[in-house]
Amino acid sequence: MNDDLAALHTRIDRTNELLQRMLAEVAKTPSTHAIFVDAGYLYAAAGRLVAGTEDRRAFDLDAEGLIDALIDRARTIFADSRLLRVYWYDGARRRIHTAEQQTIAELPDVKVRLGNLNANNQQKGVDSLIRSDLESLARHRAISDAALLGGDEDLVSAVEAAQGYGARVHLWGIEAPEGRNQAEPLLWEVDSQRTFDLDFFKPYVSRRTAPGYETTANRPTREDVRFVGAQIAAKWLAARGRDALVELLPGHPYLPGSVDQDLLVEAEGLLQYSLRGQADLRRALRDGFWEHLRTQY
Repeated sequence: MNDDLAALHTRIDRTNELLQRMLAEVAKTPSTHAIFVDAGYLYAAAGRLVAGTEDRRAFDLDAEGLIDALIDRARTIFADSRLLRVYWYDGARRRIHTAEQQTIAELPDVKVRLGNLNANNQQKGVDSLIRSDLESLARHRAISDAALLGGDEDLVSAVEAAQGYGARVHLWGIEAPEGRNQAEPLLWEVDSQRTFDLDFFKPYVSRRTAPGYETTANRPTREDVRFVGAQIAAKWLAARGRDALVELLPGHPYLPGSVDQDLLVEAEGLLQYSLRGQADLRRALRDGFWEHLRTQY
């Protein structure tokens, strides 16, 4: 009897030891977050807020700059967590990428997922894609937190599915000029809510002007823009010093929102050319900025 009791104690001790090891491993595993963007909601709400219209043809969206700003904001909110990726959900006829969607798909840490676009330019199947990804990532413990930029009531089931596997879902919204642009049942279901205002979106949305305002002949080359980025980096480093550089480097290839906007404004002044909606030139500008800083470290 005493031998049986001793054996039982030994097994219990082994089990406790295994549990402690597992808990130690879990404690060492960093938290992970992902950002889920319903592009239909984003274009409609940001377009109305900044450009006064939901018609995509009436304004340009600097998706790359905005995605960087969202990543930067998530880094601040989820301070002890790493980014898995940004999921960008949009509609396209026959699920064939448009040129703009292809450019977004080529960005680092971004996954574009396409639903269908019907004859009335309405998205179909996007909500089910969001639910599928949210549920799968939560079920496999790939994420601990999900930032969801959207407003459709149909997303409630996606939130519930992710929460059922232990993930926390944080709803991000866009300021509405009047009323609300997010469904109340969705607001009730999420773990937290956050609204981004006009000042946040203004740098990334610009109303289109009449054709001919900016001609191809006036468009600077990528090398021109890259050179300007390096010039601005030299000024930035001279003004702020190496301590600021050391703080900035871990975020590569992303720039904090404030730095990115200062870079954009100064570059446009030097070039006398608007870079809003010019994803390839914005990328060249950042490349030039980073290349100069990295050579100085």
